Amino acid sequence: MSFAVVLFVPLVVFLSIVAPLWIIFHYVTKWKSIKKQDLGNGMIAVPKEEILKLREVAKKLADRVTTLERVLEQD
Repeated sequence: MSFAVVLFVPLVVFLSIVAPLWIIFHYVTKWKSIKKQDLGNGMIAVPKEEILKLREVAKKLADRVTTLERVLEQD
C-alpha cells in the first residue's frame, strides 16, 4: 500500500461521516443556546455596561470628527 492510500481512506471517512456530524451537532448546540438565552429576533447577548461604554466612545468619536471638520474648514 502506498502512503497516499493510507492517508486517503481515513480522510474520505472523516470528510464523509465525521465532519458532517460535527457541523450538525455544532449548530444544534448553538441554536439551543440561543433559544435558551432567548436571543432570537436579532437580539444579542451584550451586557448593558458594555453598550453604555460603546455609546460613550461613539459620542467622543463624533465630537472628534466635528472638531476635525471645523479645523479643516478653517484651512
